Amino acid sequence: MTTVMLVDDSATMLMSLKSILTKAGYAVETAGHGKEALDKLSKGVKPNLIISDVNMPQMDGITFAREARKAPGMRFTPILMLTTESEQSKRAEAKSAGATGWLVKPVGPDQLLGVIKQVLPGA
Repeated sequence: MTTVMLVDDSATMLMSLKSILTKAGYAVETAGHGKEALDKLSKGVKPNLIISDVNMPQMDGITFAREARKAPGMRFTPILMLTTESEQSKRAEAKSAGATGWLVKPVGPDQLLGVIKQVLPGA
């Protein structure tokens, strides 16, 4: 089963995204911020895809993406940033940190699943 890790400090956002993804047949791991997500990766969680917010306490999404790329087996795992930020400079910063793509909130279920199918062909 394809596993998606969701990283967001909004419990409402995590619940909403998890519901969409589980209905679509994905296994879902959640984390409330980048440090918690890195901890899960270090303990052996191996998601096929990571979707992360940018603005979070303790560790923001861009720092998380940079650190996640250093974790064993995570070098080529797609990382999507899901955020209210739409500035080009933030996108460029995220891309240089290792982010694969960028989605601006709010994102509809069809748009979300469409992007996932693009970055995870056959999932």
